[in-house]
Amino acid sequence: QVQLVESGGGLVQAGGSLRLSCVASGSISSRNVMGWYRQAPGKQRELVASITSGGSTNYADSAKGRFTISRDNAKNTVYLQIDSLKPEDTAVYYCNFKQITVVRSYDYWGQGTQVTVSS
Repeated sequence: QVQLVESGGGLVQAGGSLRLSCVASGSISSRNVMGWYRQAPGKQRELVASITSGGSTNYADSAKGRFTISRDNAKNTVYLQIDSLKPEDTAVYYCNFKQITVVRSYDYWGQGTQVTVSS
């Protein structure tokens, strides 16, 4: 089992910045992918960005340019820096941890952190 605790959300004006953090704990394998998803009201949850334990990153097209994902493997923590926030970034942001084993992968989710951007 892996537990995820997110922090860093809040209310911010358009044009501002936020940094989200997610700390993983529990039975963590050396091979994993950590990522951020978001879900706006009335919409499906969507990938924002992910980063492998080796440091390879993947961004949704909508996240390229203003979002930066990074991780600290020693702290089992993933970060999401969001710059030039827009009202359409308003959503609940969820941390995802994908545990990769020889047989299969396992997905774990955080409880979500609300990001609200005012215009």
